[in-house]
Amino acid sequence: MEKRETSQKGSIISAMFLVAGTCIGGGMLALPVATGVNGLVPSIAVMFICYLAMTSTALLLLEASLWMKDEVHVNTMATRLLGNWIRIVVWFLFLFISYASIVAYTAGAGLQIASFFEQYIGVLITKDLGAFIFILIFGSVFYAGSILVGRINSILFIGMLIAYFGIVLMGVDEIKPTLLLRRQWSGSLMALPLLLTAFSFQTMVPSLTPYLKRDPKALKLAIVGGTTLAFIIYLIWQLVILGIIPLNGASGLKEALIRGEPATQFLRNHVEGKWLVPFAEFFAFFAIATSFIGIALGLFDFLSDGLKIKKQGYGKVFLTLLVVIPTLIIAIKFERIFLLALESTGGYGDTILNGLIPVSMVWIGRYRLGYKDGIALPGGKPLLVLIFCFFFAALMMEILSHSGQITSIYKIYDVFQPK
Repeated sequence: MEKRETSQKGSIISAMFLVAGTCIGGGMLALPVATGVNGLVPSIAVMFICYLAMTSTALLLLEASLWMKDEVHVNTMATRLLGNWIRIVVWFLFLFISYASIVAYTAGAGLQIASFFEQYIGVLITKDLGAFIFILIFGSVFYAGSILVGRINSILFIGMLIAYFGIVLMGVDEIKPTLLLRRQWSGSLMALPLLLTAFSFQTMVPSLTPYLKRDPKALKLAIVGGTTLAFIIYLIWQLVILGIIPLNGASGLKEALIRGEPATQFLRNHVEGKWLVPFAEFFAFFAIATSFIGIALGLFDFLSDGLKIKKQGYGKVFLTLLVVIPTLIIAIKFERIFLLALESTGGYGDTILNGLIPVSMVWIGRYRLGYKDGIALPGGKPLLVLIFCFFFAALMMEILSHSGQITSIYKIYDVFQPK
């Protein structure tokens, strides 16, 4: 009995790391770039709201997942609860958010690998070759199955935490307090799409359900614990990066935004300690790899469910190719795809697929179909309405931003100049 309980605890921790690792990826590297103009306090305030909203919808998606008696993914769940009309919408949005996310991570990893070869081996390779190396290594992981994926992700996540704490310990002395005093509340909401992406992992919730053997308590703990861990890590990360890299000037946050690159690419130009940059580069790579694994695992299972392809033999090979080949082609073909893809997934994908649809599914399930068991998020109708309104407002903000009615994060640096 004791061995079984220890194994269960180990599985919960592994699942918690999988949730946190999926959140902490390219979105984390882009956070300082998107929020730098606002300053530390406004960015953390908006980030906390996004943390609460995304954790809530993950719990709602878990509730709907536990209503299903068989192992199905979001498309089948939404169809059963909302009707056949939603199937095409879910298909499109899930593919969009998943492919856009892993394309961003692959492009970011290509930059990291190319930089590693140049700085530490003395060999110049293109970021396209770096992306190919990354997708070749981590794309093949899914052929091994979800159990091994979870173990590999846990190792990568631990490596990421070690690198992260190295950055924090060495970066404290590099912080310039004056850089943290800036507060520009006017434009803080413009970074909302990217901040939603920073807590995006919902696409893998249906994959977690069988992983933890449909145990509601274990699943809730993994989700809440994973997102809370991610929020704490984000908070300290924002403190360090915004305190080291200035907003304007050469190799500043504004230039990172214009070039569509992670802030860590410019870190070496603003620090004195020789070990901080290597820790930051290793952290960036581990963060991207863990997030890639989490999102790609959800996409792998989604395609298996939607296309009715068994995750065995040639079916597993075909599903793996469906994940990695389009990802590699798009990551290589398009410039600036890193930030653009992340901002788009948050503005459209997360607001609808990971926001409005889970709320709608639970509303129909609870109040029309009469599901009473396994309520994962208390609060009843008032809370569901509040969450729905939040994501609807975020969606409208993204639509207005792309139509030019309000300022997007790509123009906000020119609107709000530092005081």
